[in-house]
Amino acid sequence: MAATRRSTKASAEATASPKAEDAAVRVLKKYPNRRLYDTQSSSYITLADVKQMVMEGDAFVVRDAKTGEDLTRSILLQIILEEETGGVPIFSTQMLSQIIRFYGHAMQGMMGSYLEKNLQTFTDIQARFAEQSKGLLDPKAMNPELWTQFLQGQAPAMQGLMGNYLEQSKAMFLQMQEQMAKQAESLFPGMGGLHTPKR
Repeated sequence: MAATRRSTKASAEATASPKAEDAAVRVLKKYPNRRLYDTQSSSYITLADVKQMVMEGDAFVVRDAKTGEDLTRSILLQIILEEETGGVPIFSTQMLSQIIRFYGHAMQGMMGSYLEKNLQTFTDIQARFAEQSKGLLDPKAMNPELWTQFLQGQAPAMQGLMGNYLEQSKAMFLQMQEQMAKQAESLFPGMGGLHTPKR
């Protein structure tokens, strides 16, 4: 009887786990009329609300209300487009052109991975700097101009953090080069001139 109880409990837990996972991730539904519906709050929301979720680090997924297709990336790209056209852009025309050139290129996968790791490293350094400057100011309360002025005043500390960032970025790039050289050597063993870069 105890075994039966245990198996019933295990079966209930197995059934409940997907629901628990869904509960942790907020589900937003996108309807054909382009409106977004938040299943957690049972209300329609705007793109600005989704941006706020991103800023607060909320886990969410956007699904097509009819097909269930994952539309999260396209919604995030929409937010980036609005920010780039409405505020102070992060991407220059030249940078966007360079990114576009990588689509369909043999290096596309590696470039995506490199940019992602680079951005994560930069985010970690930003978090460390925010921790060091705690009590001096609230970075979220400052506009980009005031923040730039503050960083210029903190030049030695920033140079140390940025130097660390650049070193890590260089190490990642060299690692990517090494991987490419090894792959090329395995594909074309007879070709000369293929060697791993010196660190």
